[in-house]
Amino acid sequence: MSDEIMTYSSGGEEILSGSCLSDDHEPEILSLRPMFISDYIGQGEVVETLKIAIEAAKQRGEPIDHVLFHGPPGLGKTTLAHIIANETGSNLTVTSGPALEKGGDLIGILTHLEEGDILFIDEIHRTPKTVEEFLYPAMEDFAIDFVFDKGVNARSHRYRLKRFVLVGATTRVGLLSAPLRERFGIFRTLDFYSEKELMVIVRRSASLLKIEIGEEAAYELSRRSRGTPRIVNRLLKRVRDYAQVRGDGVINKKTVKEALALEGVDEKGLTTLDCRYLKTVIEFYKGGPVGIEAIAATLQEEADTLVDVVEPFLLKIGFIVRTSSGRKASEEAYRHLGYSIE
Repeated sequence: MSDEIMTYSSGGEEILSGSCLSDDHEPEILSLRPMFISDYIGQGEVVETLKIAIEAAKQRGEPIDHVLFHGPPGLGKTTLAHIIANETGSNLTVTSGPALEKGGDLIGILTHLEEGDILFIDEIHRTPKTVEEFLYPAMEDFAIDFVFDKGVNARSHRYRLKRFVLVGATTRVGLLSAPLRERFGIFRTLDFYSEKELMVIVRRSASLLKIEIGEEAAYELSRRSRGTPRIVNRLLKRVRDYAQVRGDGVINKKTVKEALALEGVDEKGLTTLDCRYLKTVIEFYKGGPVGIEAIAATLQEEADTLVDVVEPFLLKIGFIVRTSSGRKASEEAYRHLGYSIE
């Protein structure tokens, strides 16, 4: 066979060619995710810890310690994993706890990692126990143990891995087993963002999306975003669409209010599900205390969804209180929803 590249055609167009085609020059999907630590906004203590760890590791010529990020969804855990990979010039492999169903799934990933590569496991607390046990020697000794055969013929073989960095992310750190949690060298909690920090994110995202947004509009968007960058970026795109179709393309305070009213987001940033949660506690259970399973059954939602997505922000702004007997609605929640306090 000739050494030349074979070229096939369909309808007169080349499918494989040695020259660049128009599709090769198309830009990738625009990402609002910051790529380097200098671009990252907020989480000052977390960022400073990573800066020191990365710089020290570079000076020693070795990978950084394993890192565990904990916090509600949308605060930047995945973004920080990408930043660590970019700052260290390493390859990043992304997976999640639920995706690792069998030990073989994890072993296949680990054996393909090169020296200094980053393995990011999202929702690491949902990793099956049998898979998690393979992580213990992998994280500590950079090795995995295989057992061949069974019974009297059983024998063990240790396979050496390249030295990699595990970055884990979890929304529920209490569900992590102690042996796994203690093997992380860096453990940082991400907190909700301030309105000022979110305004900086809004302006940066608007610049990347090439849209105009006024100061008042940026503030209005920020204060309704539940202290979460992922939400502020999502709402910004919805407001952009609304301004493009129903306005003049410029985002102002009025546009933000109208667009978010359409999205079901109120002035405190509460969604329809948040309001249903609070009304359930107040109307069905007289303000509480009530258990999360009872609330989930009444709302016909998963209890994990309420614990991971709904409750963190409601707890943050003081609309609900967790007690030993269950959840209670606060006086602020009553007032916000227009209920009289008995």
